Amino acid sequence: MRFDGWIAGVGTSSGTRMVLGRWERSPFGPFADVMVEDAGGRRLLLAPTRRTADLVSAVYRFDRVRVVPVAVAVEEDVWHVAAGPLELRFALGRRGPLGLLLRRVPGPLAARPAWAALTGLPARLLPGVRTRGSAGAGYREWYGARDLRPVVSATARLDGRDLGGLAPVDPPVRFGFGSVPRVPALVRVVTTVAPVRGAGRQRRAGGGPA
Repeated sequence: MRFDGWIAGVGTSSGTRMVLGRWERSPFGPFADVMVEDAGGRRLLLAPTRRTADLVSAVYRFDRVRVVPVAVAVEEDVWHVAAGPLELRFALGRRGPLGLLLRRVPGPLAARPAWAALTGLPARLLPGVRTRGSAGAGYREWYGARDLRPVVSATARLDGRDLGGLAPVDPPVRFGFGSVPRVPALVRVVTTVAPVRGAGRQRRAGGGPA
Protein backbone atom coordinates (compact mmCIF):
# COMPACT_ATOMS: atom_id res chain seq x y z
CA MET A 1 0.00 0.00 0.00
CA ARG A 2 1.35 3.42 -0.96
CA PHE A 3 0.44 6.78 0.60
CA ASP A 4 1.58 10.04 -1.02
CA GLY A 5 1.12 13.26 0.88
CA TRP A 6 2.31 15.27 3.86
CA ILE A 7 3.20 14.59 7.50
CA ALA A 8 3.34 17.44 10.02
CA GLY A 9 4.83 17.02 13.47
CA VAL A 10 3.92 19.68 16.04
CA GLY A 11 4.68 19.93 19.74
CA THR A 12 3.04 22.26 22.27
CA SER A 13 4.10 23.77 25.57
CA SER A 14 1.51 21.61 27.40
CA GLY A 15 3.51 18.52 26.41
CA THR A 16 0.98 17.35 23.82
CA ARG A 17 2.48 16.29 20.49
CA MET A 18 0.51 15.86 17.27
CA VAL A 19 1.27 14.15 13.97
CA LEU A 20 -0.97 15.08 11.04
CA GLY A 21 -1.08 12.91 7.93
CA ARG A 22 -2.66 14.53 4.88
CA TRP A 23 -2.73 11.96 2.08
CA GLU A 24 -3.45 13.17 -1.44
CA ARG A 25 -3.21 9.65 -2.86
CA SER A 26 -3.80 6.41 -0.98
CA PRO A 27 -5.64 3.06 -1.34
CA PHE A 28 -8.61 4.85 0.28
CA GLY A 29 -8.46 8.00 -1.83
CA PRO A 30 -7.57 11.39 -0.28
CA PHE A 31 -7.94 11.57 3.50
CA ALA A 32 -6.32 13.00 6.63
CA ASP A 33 -5.78 11.63 10.13
CA VAL A 34 -4.20 12.91 13.34
CA MET A 35 -2.22 11.06 15.99
CA VAL A 36 -2.08 12.75 19.38
CA GLU A 37 0.11 11.90 22.40
CA ASP A 38 -0.41 13.87 25.61
CA ALA A 39 2.12 14.69 28.32
CA GLY A 40 1.21 11.52 30.18
CA GLY A 41 1.97 9.32 27.17
CA ARG A 42 -1.65 8.51 26.24
CA ARG A 43 -1.99 8.03 22.49
CA LEU A 44 -5.12 8.93 20.52
CA LEU A 45 -5.95 8.37 16.84
CA LEU A 46 -8.47 10.63 15.09
CA ALA A 47 -9.44 9.10 11.74
CA PRO A 48 -12.27 9.96 9.30
CA THR A 49 -13.69 6.48 8.62
CA ARG A 50 -13.76 3.08 10.30
CA ARG A 51 -11.78 1.62 7.38
CA THR A 52 -8.91 4.11 7.71
CA ALA A 53 -9.01 3.85 11.51
CA ASP A 54 -8.72 0.07 11.33
CA LEU A 55 -5.71 0.21 9.01
CA VAL A 56 -3.83 2.94 10.90
CA SER A 57 -4.48 1.29 14.27
CA ALA A 58 -3.26 -2.04 12.87
CA VAL A 59 0.07 -0.50 11.82
CA TYR A 60 0.57 1.88 14.77
CA ARG A 61 -0.15 1.73 18.51
CA PHE A 62 -2.85 3.75 20.30
CA ASP A 63 -4.68 3.75 23.61
CA ARG A 64 -7.85 5.17 22.04
CA VAL A 65 -9.24 5.40 18.51
CA ARG A 66 -12.00 7.80 17.51
CA VAL A 67 -13.74 8.01 14.13
CA VAL A 68 -14.50 11.70 13.54
CA PRO A 69 -14.60 14.09 10.56
CA VAL A 70 -11.08 15.29 9.74
CA ALA A 71 -10.81 18.41 7.55
CA VAL A 72 -7.65 20.21 6.44
CA ALA A 73 -7.70 23.64 4.80
CA VAL A 74 -4.55 25.31 3.43
CA GLU A 75 -4.30 29.07 2.91
CA GLU A 76 -0.88 29.83 1.44
CA ASP A 77 1.51 29.01 4.31
CA VAL A 78 -1.13 28.44 7.01
CA TRP A 79 -2.77 25.06 7.65
CA HIS A 80 -6.08 24.69 9.52
CA VAL A 81 -7.05 21.26 10.90
CA ALA A 82 -10.40 20.32 12.42
CA ALA A 83 -10.56 16.74 13.71
CA GLY A 84 -13.43 16.09 16.09
CA PRO A 85 -12.24 17.37 19.50
CA LEU A 86 -9.01 18.81 18.04
CA GLU A 87 -8.48 22.22 16.47
CA LEU A 88 -4.98 22.86 15.12
CA ARG A 89 -3.55 25.79 13.20
CA PHE A 90 0.07 26.09 12.16
CA ALA A 91 2.15 28.33 9.90
CA LEU A 92 5.12 27.36 7.76
CA GLY A 93 8.48 29.08 7.29
CA ARG A 94 10.80 29.15 4.31
CA ARG A 95 12.57 26.02 3.11
CA GLY A 96 16.12 25.52 4.26
CA PRO A 97 18.92 23.82 2.28
CA LEU A 98 17.64 20.33 3.10
CA GLY A 99 14.12 21.17 1.93
CA LEU A 100 15.46 22.59 -1.33
CA LEU A 101 17.54 19.44 -1.84
CA LEU A 102 14.62 17.09 -1.14
CA ARG A 103 12.44 18.90 -3.68
CA ARG A 104 14.79 17.61 -6.36
CA VAL A 105 14.05 13.96 -5.50
CA PRO A 106 11.83 12.46 -8.24
CA GLY A 107 8.57 10.94 -7.04
CA PRO A 108 9.25 7.46 -8.50
CA LEU A 109 12.63 7.37 -6.74
CA ALA A 110 11.21 8.47 -3.40
CA ALA A 111 8.64 5.66 -3.60
CA ARG A 112 11.28 2.92 -3.81
CA PRO A 113 12.11 1.08 -0.56
CA ALA A 114 15.75 1.02 -1.69
CA TRP A 115 15.81 4.83 -1.55
CA ALA A 116 14.44 4.80 2.01
CA ALA A 117 17.17 2.32 2.95
CA LEU A 118 19.85 4.53 1.37
CA THR A 119 18.71 7.64 3.22
CA GLY A 120 18.20 5.80 6.50
CA LEU A 121 21.70 6.46 7.86
CA PRO A 122 21.74 10.26 7.43
CA ALA A 123 18.15 10.41 8.74
CA ARG A 124 19.38 8.93 12.04
CA LEU A 125 21.26 12.19 12.64
CA LEU A 126 17.81 13.59 13.53
CA PRO A 127 16.86 12.11 16.95
CA GLY A 128 13.98 9.66 16.67
CA VAL A 129 13.67 9.85 12.87
CA ARG A 130 13.74 6.58 10.91
CA THR A 131 13.04 5.94 7.23
CA ARG A 132 12.14 2.26 7.52
CA GLY A 133 11.16 -0.25 10.16
CA SER A 134 8.29 -2.13 11.74
CA ALA A 135 5.70 -0.90 14.19
CA GLY A 136 4.61 -4.44 14.90
CA ALA A 137 1.35 -6.14 13.92
CA GLY A 138 3.08 -7.74 10.94
CA TYR A 139 3.72 -4.62 8.82
CA ARG A 140 6.86 -2.91 7.57
CA GLU A 141 7.11 0.69 6.35
CA TRP A 142 9.37 2.82 4.19
CA TYR A 143 9.38 6.63 4.09
CA GLY A 144 10.75 8.61 1.15
CA ALA A 145 10.92 12.38 1.84
CA ARG A 146 10.47 14.88 -1.00
CA ASP A 147 10.20 18.24 0.78
CA LEU A 148 10.72 19.80 4.21
CA ARG A 149 9.50 23.09 5.65
CA PRO A 150 9.70 24.32 9.25
CA VAL A 151 6.61 25.00 11.35
CA VAL A 152 7.16 28.45 12.86
CA SER A 153 3.97 28.97 14.89
CA ALA A 154 1.02 26.90 16.07
CA THR A 155 -2.12 27.05 18.18
CA ALA A 156 -4.16 24.04 19.25
CA ARG A 157 -7.16 23.12 21.37
CA LEU A 158 -8.24 19.63 22.41
CA ASP A 159 -11.67 19.11 23.99
CA GLY A 160 -11.84 22.88 24.42
CA ARG A 161 -8.52 23.07 26.31
CA ASP A 162 -5.74 25.32 25.07
CA LEU A 163 -2.62 23.20 24.48
CA GLY A 164 -0.20 26.13 24.61
CA GLY A 165 2.25 27.52 22.10
CA LEU A 166 4.62 25.81 19.68
CA ALA A 167 7.30 23.61 21.25
CA PRO A 168 9.67 20.82 20.15
CA VAL A 169 8.26 17.33 19.62
CA ASP A 170 9.89 16.14 22.82
CA PRO A 171 9.85 13.45 24.04
CA PRO A 172 9.53 11.64 20.71
CA VAL A 173 6.09 10.25 19.92
CA ARG A 174 5.59 6.51 20.40
CA PHE A 175 3.05 5.50 17.78
CA GLY A 176 5.42 3.38 15.71
CA PHE A 177 9.08 2.51 15.19
CA GLY A 178 10.18 6.15 14.82
CA SER A 179 9.17 9.72 15.51
CA VAL A 180 8.88 12.91 13.49
CA PRO A 181 11.73 15.47 13.70
CA ARG A 182 12.16 17.10 17.10
CA VAL A 183 11.95 20.53 15.45
CA PRO A 184 8.32 20.99 14.29
CA ALA A 185 8.14 20.52 10.53
CA LEU A 186 6.00 19.60 7.54
CA VAL A 187 7.43 16.85 5.33
CA ARG A 188 6.27 15.78 1.87
CA VAL A 189 6.57 12.00 1.89
CA VAL A 190 5.79 8.82 0.03
CA THR A 191 5.01 6.05 2.52
CA THR A 192 4.95 2.37 1.55
CA VAL A 193 3.30 -0.14 3.91
CA ALA A 194 3.62 -3.88 3.30
CA PRO A 195 2.81 -6.97 5.39
CA VAL A 196 5.75 -8.99 6.62
CA ARG A 197 5.84 -12.34 4.83
CA GLY A 198 4.01 -14.94 6.91
CA ALA A 199 2.69 -12.36 9.37
CA GLY A 200 -0.91 -12.84 8.23
CA ARG A 201 -0.83 -16.51 9.22
CA GLN A 202 0.63 -15.57 12.61
CA ARG A 203 -2.07 -12.95 13.25
CA ARG A 204 -4.87 -15.33 12.32
CA ALA A 205 -3.43 -18.04 14.54
CA GLY A 206 -3.29 -15.60 17.42
CA GLY A 207 -6.81 -14.31 16.89
CA GLY A 208 -5.66 -10.76 15.95
CA PRO A 209 -6.59 -8.74 12.86
CA ALA A 210 -5.96 -10.51 9.57
